[in-house]
Amino acid sequence: MMDRSKDTKRKSGHGSACGPRYGRNVLMTPGPTNLPDRVLAAMNRPAVDLLDPEFVALAESTIEDMKRIFKTESHIFMYAANGHGAWEAALSNLIGIGDRLLVPHTGVFSKAWAEMARRLGAEIEEIAGDGRSAIDLDAVEKRLRADRERHDPIRAVLAVQTDTATSVTSDIAALRQTIDAAGHPALLLVDVVASLCTVDFRMDEWGVDVAIAGSQKGLMAPPGLAFTAVGERAIEVGGRSDAPRRAYWDWQVRTGDEFYMKFCGTPPEHLIWGLREGLNILFEEGLDGVFARHLRMARAVHGAVERWASSGSIELNVPLPHQRSNAVTTIRIDPDFDIDRIRQWVRDGPGVSLGSGLGPLEGRAFRIGHMGWVNEAMLLGALGSIELAFQHFDVPYGKGGVEAAIDSLGFDLR
Repeated sequence: MMDRSKDTKRKSGHGSACGPRYGRNVLMTPGPTNLPDRVLAAMNRPAVDLLDPEFVALAESTIEDMKRIFKTESHIFMYAANGHGAWEAALSNLIGIGDRLLVPHTGVFSKAWAEMARRLGAEIEEIAGDGRSAIDLDAVEKRLRADRERHDPIRAVLAVQTDTATSVTSDIAALRQTIDAAGHPALLLVDVVASLCTVDFRMDEWGVDVAIAGSQKGLMAPPGLAFTAVGERAIEVGGRSDAPRRAYWDWQVRTGDEFYMKFCGTPPEHLIWGLREGLNILFEEGLDGVFARHLRMARAVHGAVERWASSGSIELNVPLPHQRSNAVTTIRIDPDFDIDRIRQWVRDGPGVSLGSGLGPLEGRAFRIGHMGWVNEAMLLGALGSIELAFQHFDVPYGKGGVEAAIDSLGFDLR
C-alpha cells in the first residue's frame, strides 16, 4: 500500500453527514444480520406455558431440523447464549485442567477461543498464522506426528472455518484428512459461527466431532441462541472426561426425554419461534441455493474491492480467492485514513452500517457482511455508499467498483 503523510489524509469537516436521517438503515455488518419480516412476525406473539404442547413440538422440530443444517445425525444442544457460550459448552464438556489443545490460527476468533480454553485450565499449543490465509495443514500434520507417541497426546484441535474478523475461510474436510494422515486421535472441534448457511458444512461426512454456531448470522435469527452439534465420539469422551462440570453447559444433563432439561430451565421461547421461521425460509430456498446465493454476493463484493484496489490504498485482506469468505469481506485500507470516521459517516449519512476492523486490523480495515437476508439492491447500495465516502474523504480508489459488482451479478444471474 501507499505510504502517505497523515496530514494529507484527514479531511476536515463533519465526521458524519449533515441533516436529518431518513430511509432505512442498511445493515451490512457480519453479525447481527438482517431479520426477515417473517422472522419478526413469528416472534410477535405472547409468551406461553413453557410446557405448552404446541410450543414443545415446535421447539423439538427446530432442534431436529438443525441436524439438517449441520448435516449430522448426532446430537444438537441449544443454549440461550452467543457463540462464546457455545465455545465454553464444548470446552467444559471435553477439556480437563492440563489437557493439551492444538490451535491453528487464522485470526481474532481462533485466538479468543484458545484464550478461553487457557482460562479454563487447558494448555494451548499454537500454530501461528498471518491472519490472511487459511490453516497451515502441513504444520498441523507435522505437529501431530511429533505428538502421537506421547502418553498424554493432544486432546483436540480447535479450528475456525471462517474467522469473522479476517474473513479467512479454511478447508475443514482437508483438516480432518490431515489429522487422520498423522494417525492422531485428536478430536476436531470447529467454529462455524460465521460460515454456517453461507458455505457448505458437512459435519458427519467430514468427521467433525463438535461444531459450534450462533443464531445471529447465516441462520437469519436474532442474537441469543448458541448451538453445539456433538458427534458420538465426543459424547463418549465427554462422558468419561475429568473436566470440571459446569451444570448449565453439561451435555449429560441436557440429554434425555424431559423437555425442560433440554434448556436447563425456561426455554427462550421468542428466539425459538424466530429460529423456526428462519429455518423454514432456508429450507424453502434449499441449502444448495443458499450457498450459491452467498457465493454470488461474495464474488460481487470481491470484484468491487479488486477494482478499488488499483489505487494502491485499498486491498482485500485475503489474497487467495479460494480462501475468501462467502459471508464477510475484510478490506484493508491505508492506515493514514481514519477508517472509523469513514464508517461513522457512512452510517449516519447514506445509512449503511459496516463492520469495524478487529484485533491487529483495528483502525486499519473495515468489513462488509453479505450473509443472511441480503439482496442485490442492498449490496449495490452499500458499495455505492462506500464509494461516496471515499470521495468525501479523498481516499484514492480505482473507479468502477459498483460496475464491477453489477457485471459479476449480471453474469451470475444469466
